[in-house]
Parts: sequence; structure tokens; C-alpha cells
Amino acid sequence: MNRSSMSRRQFLGASGAAVVAGLAGCSGGQGQSGATTDTASSADVVKIGVLEDQSGNFALVGAPKHKASMLAIEEINANGGIDGKQIETYAKDPQSDNQRYQELTREMINENDVDVLWAGYSSATREAIRPTIDRNEQLYFYTTQYEGGVCDKYTFAVGPTARQQLGIVLPYLREEFGPKIYTIAADYNFGQLSADWVKVLADENDAEVVGEEFIPLSESSFGSVINNIQDADPDFVMSMLVGANHTAFYKQKASAGLDVPIGTSTAMAQGYEHRRLDPPAMANIYAGVNYMEEVPTTSNTSDGGFVDRYYEMYPDAPYLNEEAETNYFSTYMYKKAVEQAGTLEQPEVIEALESGIELGTERAPEAPEGETIKLDGATHHVDHHMWVMKADEQHNVEAVKNEQIPEQFLSETVGCDLTEKTETTQYTPVDYFEEAE
Repeated sequence: MNRSSMSRRQFLGASGAAVVAGLAGCSGGQGQSGATTDTASSADVVKIGVLEDQSGNFALVGAPKHKASMLAIEEINANGGIDGKQIETYAKDPQSDNQRYQELTREMINENDVDVLWAGYSSATREAIRPTIDRNEQLYFYTTQYEGGVCDKYTFAVGPTARQQLGIVLPYLREEFGPKIYTIAADYNFGQLSADWVKVLADENDAEVVGEEFIPLSESSFGSVINNIQDADPDFVMSMLVGANHTAFYKQKASAGLDVPIGTSTAMAQGYEHRRLDPPAMANIYAGVNYMEEVPTTSNTSDGGFVDRYYEMYPDAPYLNEEAETNYFSTYMYKKAVEQAGTLEQPEVIEALESGIELGTERAPEAPEGETIKLDGATHHVDHHMWVMKADEQHNVEAVKNEQIPEQFLSETVGCDLTEKTETTQYTPVDYFEEAE
């Protein structure tokens, strides 16, 4: 991989189209509206709204999402746009504030009249704006890995679910190290529901949860947690810790000599702790992810691949994280759906998305996470290519397992089918699995 393998001019030239005047707005400064007014007419543009955290508590994970959206938009515009129309971008910084998210969502819909919206890192943000999304029947992409269960006609939750992420890493650790699991998770809906999925998957894999703790987001002292893990003597830990304060756990467990294997759906892929923390804080960490910068696919790490193009556009960016890749490929999914529908009218575009948009096929690039991935139209989720990525004592990362894992909970257990019935519901595992209670 060579981050400087081509100049910016070469990159745009290779895309096969000149950059039009409207493109400058698409890659404008962070935290500002990228709307342009010098395109042919409003009827000739595609209005995309992007609300991602570029400051505040979630900036570390939100800023790469914004950048990857801008990369996809620039590439698409340079290659002729969407169905011959240039993208006009409206991008503002919600500053990790859910009230501001609500205000900006209303602005994007009512004032900017966006054709499609990407917004939000946390599940709490998604749930704060989803009533507005549903009330206005606004096409919305939510791209963060999350607890799963959202069956919503207007929401496309295209990041991996807890069942997909934990569903690749927990069985691997059970096979490698044994059946006893200790769970630590953030004390809000994401962490609680993810812990429920650990119980479900433990039951399915003949394993046992021997301890469980929920940690407030404000907590940064983990001495008692580490002591409890040592006393329980599990074969491995499942960690769904979230945010800057919880990062302290990994430093403190290393200092305490806790060397038990740790599986996670949150560390490394999002906040790139293996780059930010000194070794050996992340030693023996196994992340279940659909994407990390280190994922060894040709479309990701080859010369001129996704990683190269990202750093060509953003040479000072610290890391290309999991959610950034999802923002990127979902923009191409939207493009393919609009061209299939032959219109920007949102009901028709939703119908096209529900037909099962694939990447890695004709006229659609391969997703950097690998191979062909497909949007499951009935549930609005993606059948992801999932990886187990392991960090060693020097924080070198390698892939130790990978496989395609479909969305399963909504499709197989709940029976969500948004092509047949309009819903705006979030289902949880406690409603369907006794072991999650």
C-alpha cells in the first residue's frame, strides 16, 4: 500500500471526468454547508445531506465518516454524477449533540429538501432523529455498527449488527480458548442489547456467561472491573465499551497484567486504539468487524485502492475506520438505486434499494471490506463480509478469520419484511430469546 502513489490531479484524471464547478461544494470545509448554486438547475442535481460529528465527544469516530462521504461524492461527481446529475452536498457539524441533530435534521428536510440523508454515530442519535425521519418519510442511511433490530421503512441501517460482529468473533474465541465468558459493556441501549446478544450466542455455541458488568460512559477507572474479571477467571472477555473514557480500560488491564483474550465489537475498528495507545494495551484483542484499514482485500490496500484514495484526499487523517467504509459504500448503493429507479423520487428509490442492491457487480465497485456485498431489501440491512482482526503485543493487526454473514435477527427471527409491510419498529433479543432475559 502506498498512500502517495498518485497525485490528486492524477486521481481525478483517472476517474474519467473533469471536476465540475459544483464539486468544490462537495468537498468543502468541515462543519460548513457544502451546498452549491452554480449547477444547471435544482432539477439537475442530487441533494445529499451529511450530518456527522466533526467535533464533540464523537469526533474521533465521526470525522472519518464525514470524510469518506465526501470522498465518495467527489469520485461520483468526477465520473459523471448520479444518472447524469451532479451531487450537491449539504454538510454541517452536529457537534455530537442530539438536540442539534434534531434541529439540523429538520433543516435538511424542510429547508434544504435533501433527496437522501446520512446522519449520526450513536444509537441514541439515531433514535433522537428517527421520529422526524419517519414523520417526513425521509430516506435515511444510518451507517454505524449497532445493536440491531431496527425495522423501519425509511431507515437503511447498513452497518453491521451486533449479531454479525459478535457472531464471528465469539464462536472463534470459544473454539480457541474455551466456554467461559465475562462481559463488560457500556451502560446504555447499545451495550445492554449487545450483552444480550452475547448470551444468545453463548447459548448457540455451548458457552456460558460467568459474569456481566455495565459501565457508565463517564467511568474511566476500571480497577474493580479488572479484579472481578481476574476473580471470575473466564476463558475470554467480551468487551462492548464505548467512548474516550472507556479507552482507559485497555491501558489499565495491561498495567494490571490481565492477559485474558478479549473479543470486541467496538475497539480498534472505530477508535483505532491500536494506533493511539502505546503497546501492549491492545495485545490479545480480537475485533469482530466488517472493516478496518488493515483488512487485506485488493480493493482496500492495493495501489490506488480505497486506503490510498482516502489519504490522497485527506493526507493528515489519522485513521480510516469501520464506519467510514460504510458511509463510502452506501453512497454507491444509493447511486445504483437512483439509476435503477430512473428518478430521485424517494418512494421509487426506496423500492429500488429494496430490490437488493449489490456491490462488486456490473457498474458498482467492490466494497473495500471484500467480495460482493448485498443490501437485504426486506430488512434494509447488509449481508456483510465479516472479519476477526487480532492485535499482537506490538499492536500489529492481522486477519485470523473471515466469512460472509447475512443479517439474521430481523429476517429469520422477527420476520421483518419492509417490502410487504411499512414499520418503524426496533425489535430486541429479549422479546425472542429466553437466554437474553
